[in-house]
Amino acid sequence: MAGNVREINRRIGNIRNIRQITKAMNAIAMTKVTRFKRRLEAAKPWTESLERLVAAAMAQPNLTREPHPLVSDNGAEPVAVLVLNSDSGLCGRYTGDLNRATEKLIHEHGPAARLLVGGEKARLFFARQDQSRSRPVETLETYVRVYSDPTMDIAGRISRDIIRLYNEQAIGRCIVVSMRFVSDLRQRLQIETLLPIEVAPRGSEALIEPSGPEFLDRMLPLYVQGKLFEALLHTRASEEAIRRQSMKSATDNADDLITLLTRTYNKARQQGITTEIADIVGGSEALRNA
Repeated sequence: MAGNVREINRRIGNIRNIRQITKAMNAIAMTKVTRFKRRLEAAKPWTESLERLVAAAMAQPNLTREPHPLVSDNGAEPVAVLVLNSDSGLCGRYTGDLNRATEKLIHEHGPAARLLVGGEKARLFFARQDQSRSRPVETLETYVRVYSDPTMDIAGRISRDIIRLYNEQAIGRCIVVSMRFVSDLRQRLQIETLLPIEVAPRGSEALIEPSGPEFLDRMLPLYVQGKLFEALLHTRASEEAIRRQSMKSATDNADDLITLLTRTYNKARQQGITTEIADIVGGSEALRNA
């Protein structure tokens, strides 16, 4: 009985230690979610204005007389799938949802599929998947521990790689798989085409200078960079929001388990004390009758 009581007490101590970790991770994730939400709100007017400007440019006859290379089909067959996953775990369904969606796209495009891998969790997953394939999927670029704190410079580095691959006809299309942050409690998987650029022309009275291809040469790469920056912010905010939910659930489960084990411990301890008292009483009675 004494050994059982000590084992229960040890388990309670271990769970309390784990609870301290999950509670701390919950607080850290909550802080990061708040920070990324503020950055998303700050970036939103800029990205929306950029999209309106590109849409207005697409409606200008003098700019679209000859389709820009980033807007028109380059004739290449390979399809690049860029997955923006996590570098670390303990974020619930986040990593699995992104990897499964990417794997589904790889199956859909067959031999034409290529990979642009973002995050250590995606790199490890697809390295294991390739071991079981008859034909491994070619990984064109890997971005591990690159965008934990997204910036325009980081988005620019990734967008330049993608544009280079597109201009060299190493890929004919680029699809981005990421998470869209809707609210603290709601995040949804997002799959969108990054290249070729698909923006519906929208009339505008804006005066665009310079009026020739030079404008699109400057604006369209910036648009790709802006879209990637927005996707990075959304996916990181979603990751931390899902991690916060997971850590809160883990902390709540630890609380429930500690309560259950404490009751079991008290019951076992009470039974032990009762047994000891009974032994003492029995021994006393035996001495009295001797």
